[in-house]
Amino acid sequence: MAANYWESTQRKHWLFTKDELAAMRAKLEAEDANLVASFPLPQLRHLNIYFNQQINRIGKRLGIRQQALATAQVYIKRFYTKVEIRRTNPHHVIVTALYLACKMEECPQHIRIMANEARTFWPADFQSQTDVARIGECEFYLISEMSSHLIVHSPYRTLTSLQGELGLAQEDVNLAWSVINDHYMTDLPLLYPPHVIALTAILLALVLRQDPSGRLPGTAASNSGLAAASAALAQAQARAAMMAGGGQTVSGLAHQSSSGLQAMLPPQSPAGEGPAEGTKNPRMAKVHRFAAWLSDSNIDIEAMVDCTQELISFYECHEQYNDKNTREQINRFVKARGLDK
Repeated sequence: MAANYWESTQRKHWLFTKDELAAMRAKLEAEDANLVASFPLPQLRHLNIYFNQQINRIGKRLGIRQQALATAQVYIKRFYTKVEIRRTNPHHVIVTALYLACKMEECPQHIRIMANEARTFWPADFQSQTDVARIGECEFYLISEMSSHLIVHSPYRTLTSLQGELGLAQEDVNLAWSVINDHYMTDLPLLYPPHVIALTAILLALVLRQDPSGRLPGTAASNSGLAAASAALAQAQARAAMMAGGGQTVSGLAHQSSSGLQAMLPPQSPAGEGPAEGTKNPRMAKVHRFAAWLSDSNIDIEAMVDCTQELISFYECHEQYNDKNTREQINRFVKARGLDK
């Protein structure tokens, strides 16, 4: 992988604004208006959830590293900004993207093994000896549409490199890692740099309550979690402005942000005493430390705010996901257009 993200093709060619992304997708649909009208699909987030689940199913069977699973999802996102989904068989694209990602992330899988696994999961779409050739053809199609830009920088490296500096416990890192995994089911990989995603994941890991399993709860999109994250980012912004010579008004804002943040998190015990009743970890101190670290950096806080809101919205959307409906709508256009042959 190229060491310098700032000189990468990812930054130069595969980061868009929300308006640019919407315009690209609208153009694809306009070019195939009759096709789009004939075969309605679930919302894009639900399609991304479906793609994520299918990639994880194959990855689990073959023991593929998370980095390759993530890269495959980015390839799919990039490809479908260039090609209307109803013109493809998504199962062919999923398998091919994962096959290509494994090669790029230096954990290659034999193409015949990938074809066999695909035949296990989707026998209607992979049922002949031409499957290997089909994956090979689809691979060239993906590479061409992505203009051979195959190196993907992910947020995982930033997360692990900051663990010591930010004083993150392993539980914090594990939860942030899960948030990063989840962000691949959103448009965020096409909207923001990986370090912004990683820092947003750390923030959410620190402010969102965990269930006993250590996973994000089903109600992770709660207003309290969003409010706490927003308060932490406001505190970082206020502190940065104050250090730049803001004055009393900014100082007051910093105090308000800190107070708002404290109201959203477990109570801190008085100095010199044990933990407050019901509080078993210094979450508050970690969040304040993180906010202070952000204020001393050149991180785009507004981008983190948007990432936070997008992830919270995604968790709400995830609760309405219907796997059966999504699968049926995909299979409908695949069979109707003969894309399973």
